[in-house]
Amino acid sequence: MSKDIQPIFIMPEGTQRSTGRNAQRNNIMAAKLVAETVRTTLGPKGMDKMIVDGMGDVIITNDGVTILEEMQIEHPAAKMLVEVAKTQEAEVGDGTTTAVVIAGELLKKAEDLLDQEIHPTVIARGYRMASEKANQILHEISEPINSSDIATLRKIAMTAMVGKGAESSKEKLADLVVKAVGNISENNGNGFFIDIGNIKIEKKVGGSVEDTELILGIVLDKEKVNAAMPRLVEGAKIALIDSPIEIKNTEIDAKIQITDPNQLQSFLDMEEKMLRDMVDKIVNSGATVVCCQKGIDDLAQHFLAKKGIYAVRRVKKSDMEKLARATGAQIVTKIDDLSSVDLGKAGAVEERKIGDEEMTFVQDCKKAKAVTLLIKGGTEHVIDEVKRAVEDAIGDVASALRVGKIVAGAASSEIELAKQLRKYADGLSGREQFAVNAFAAALEIIPKTLAENAGLDPIDVITNLKSAHDQGKKWAGIDVFSGKVIDAKSKGIIEPLQIKSQAVSSASEVAIMILRIDDVIAGGGMPDKSQGPPPGMGPGMGMPGM
Repeated sequence: MSKDIQPIFIMPEGTQRSTGRNAQRNNIMAAKLVAETVRTTLGPKGMDKMIVDGMGDVIITNDGVTILEEMQIEHPAAKMLVEVAKTQEAEVGDGTTTAVVIAGELLKKAEDLLDQEIHPTVIARGYRMASEKANQILHEISEPINSSDIATLRKIAMTAMVGKGAESSKEKLADLVVKAVGNISENNGNGFFIDIGNIKIEKKVGGSVEDTELILGIVLDKEKVNAAMPRLVEGAKIALIDSPIEIKNTEIDAKIQITDPNQLQSFLDMEEKMLRDMVDKIVNSGATVVCCQKGIDDLAQHFLAKKGIYAVRRVKKSDMEKLARATGAQIVTKIDDLSSVDLGKAGAVEERKIGDEEMTFVQDCKKAKAVTLLIKGGTEHVIDEVKRAVEDAIGDVASALRVGKIVAGAASSEIELAKQLRKYADGLSGREQFAVNAFAAALEIIPKTLAENAGLDPIDVITNLKSAHDQGKKWAGIDVFSGKVIDAKSKGIIEPLQIKSQAVSSASEVAIMILRIDDVIAGGGMPDKSQGPPPGMGPGMGMPGM
């Protein structure tokens, strides 16, 4: 008679585990759900999402990375797709939805191959080969661009803004974006160095999006420190001071004994003299505007106002650095060292009232290497979405200049990639051929999604696009407004090469990583399945089957 075998537990109580095909199915399901969530936002006819957080704050957007970050996704595999969007945002600044949708589709196609008993490592190897080949093809079909081609750079900026809140004013905004990037870019002989952090974006409710302006200089969210100071200083000479214009307190507790009223008076006179000396140093340098990173004593404010000097205090360190780049000033830590060579120049420094707030405009800088885009709009939600669209456009234009290569949009690149990858797959002999073909088919999710979001028949659209590409039209794309096949490049639908190459690389990398997982072990801290998914996750975003 056989005895019952006692089960052996090697993990703590409450640990959940799913293995093999089950683990893969769960992970692929979670990743596909994330991709489905953002899919409807893709393209000129993509819709927006409204996300309400726990505090009741509302965000209305169709920006992929913003949606995924605000959704507070819990599932570990789904989180990996959010990382794809973050990488795309950090590297290029745009194309986040494209990257996530391709990753989701790669996993969906991989699932079909797994059902055909093709081993995950074979699929992973095939996907890696396809990704490398895809990037090679992209480089071959891309076309060069340089900084003097302003018309094409404008088209890149406009393509980035189509289908977003800024679309109605895309011409005006594209002009501003191209000028802003042109100002801050530095050609160092073997390429462009562009730090888009030098484009400061300020938002102000009031007016319309058309009233957005580019200031060749910096806008500070600060008012002048004393009402007696001038409101406008023309031909400003600017001192940037990184130390307090006030009497320093002693580092240790000190006691001053005063036994005679005259002593008190001489003590106060001494303080006043010290402050007056500081102000005299500033005046003698020739400065007419002072931006101080620390505090300015009330008495010093009075002396500065008497001399007709405009001053602001407690300016952020990042703003001080941008002011230095915009005006050519040196940031001075010791007032005693301040001299005329440390001063920067601006055409005008002016205090302006924008909405309810007073702001300081340091503008008309001759060689501004830091600029400000002041975005205006009817409501906070409108401005936030315009800001996201403008950031995408800035990222695209900067990326196009950095890499110096562009491709056409409107799904033309994806169809051309799919066509050439299928040709590449025909030359392979192993089972990887299936994976490369699946990769090619997955890329067609982009034209399919564009068609679906525009209410067109995706099968007709893809058939027509393939036919055009077979005739050698590499930039044949879909016009979502008419449903017809167009030459995307001549219609001005242009994107930087890096958007596509980064999207393909990161999507394939995350798909390969998820495919290679065959065992998911979740610690005892996981939420109880019977309670439904954790807060912030819709059905299916929990850990199904675990």
